[in-house]
Amino acid sequence: MKVAATAMMPGFVRDAALQHFRAEAFPFVNPIFWMNAHFAVGGWSPLQRLSGMLTAHMTQIAPRNGFTWHPHRGLEIYTWILEGTLYHEDTTGGKGELRPGDLQRMFAGEWIEHQELNLTHEKVRVIQIWFAADEHYRHLPPHYQQLNRDQLPLRQVGEARVFSLIGDNSPMEQHMQGRLTATMLPAGAETLVEAPRPGEDLFLYVTDGAGTAHHTPLGQYDVLLGRADMPVVSVKAGDRPLHYLSFYLPRFLA
Repeated sequence: MKVAATAMMPGFVRDAALQHFRAEAFPFVNPIFWMNAHFAVGGWSPLQRLSGMLTAHMTQIAPRNGFTWHPHRGLEIYTWILEGTLYHEDTTGGKGELRPGDLQRMFAGEWIEHQELNLTHEKVRVIQIWFAADEHYRHLPPHYQQLNRDQLPLRQVGEARVFSLIGDNSPMEQHMQGRLTATMLPAGAETLVEAPRPGEDLFLYVTDGAGTAHHTPLGQYDVLLGRADMPVVSVKAGDRPLHYLSFYLPRFLA
């Protein structure tokens, strides 16, 4: 399998087993009145691509707004719902509402069109991840898959619940290389960050809450990058639950 090249702003990432970046190191954008976004990977981020992951970003959509019909090709797009209800419809016939804890996968193949709309009176907040689909899958027809949280494998790590979203026995199909977990830590509780396996690096993205990691303050939309030789990292939530996504990708760090 050929992995898309990694691209980063020169000097942004150090030669270190573990690195912490505050949310402000990445762009917050408001390109139109109804959308706010934070780009940890892709877009205007110093992390342009990570081993086939083209973007990982938070998007917040105002009530009664959203993305009308638009095309994609060559991509596998995953959407993790944080808040609100998002309506999806695509040209394969896939459609439905996604709510917090739901995971959606859309495989674009050579061509797909879809729309993503907030039809409610409350805001919607999602994490969306775009991967370049592995080349030997790109001939497959476009298709759509949606799972709710109860369908995802769950295990306990310390005091945290860890869901397997992609890989590690998740029923979510994949046409890209990598694993993804969602960690949910109650207020005041502690857990350990699961280190990458040999041949992997870690991209960790905080989606909600605040606390400490490795005795350093950790906030919403902060990022950790780690190698397989990273130290043991203890994470403790503050006075609110702390949630984060952990992407285990083919090596992208020196």
